[in-house]
Amino acid sequence: MAFGSTNGSKRLVSEINVTPLVDVMLVLLIIFMVTAPMMTQGVDVDLPETTAKPLRQKEEPLLVTIKKDGQIYFNDIKLDQSLLRQQLSTLSKADHEKPIFLKADKKVPYGLVVSVMADIKDSGFDKLGMITQPADIKKKP
Repeated sequence: MAFGSTNGSKRLVSEINVTPLVDVMLVLLIIFMVTAPMMTQGVDVDLPETTAKPLRQKEEPLLVTIKKDGQIYFNDIKLDQSLLRQQLSTLSKADHEKPIFLKADKKVPYGLVVSVMADIKDSGFDKLGMITQPADIKKKP
């Protein structure tokens, strides 16, 4: 505590020290800024099943589909992975806020799915969602 002097008399000065409060708030702000992007879900594929609820979209998202045999489609147009990267890079310059949904067959190797996800993120798109099949809906044989 500090003592102030006015006209030779000593009196107690009680003030709230806001420095620790600002430090804590800045740390929380940084934590939320880092974790917020992580919290952010045509071609016939056999989707994995989940119990998650569908997300509502304000605008029509771009769609990347990976079939069971590894073929990649971008909005129902068949591409290889390098062409997909080029197309996504071109589109991200115009609108990198547009959402992209990734729809992958459940038999596709995990490495291919992660590679395509990395290509989408590296091209500059921030909103990436995964399309899954609701667990209670059974597909016809």
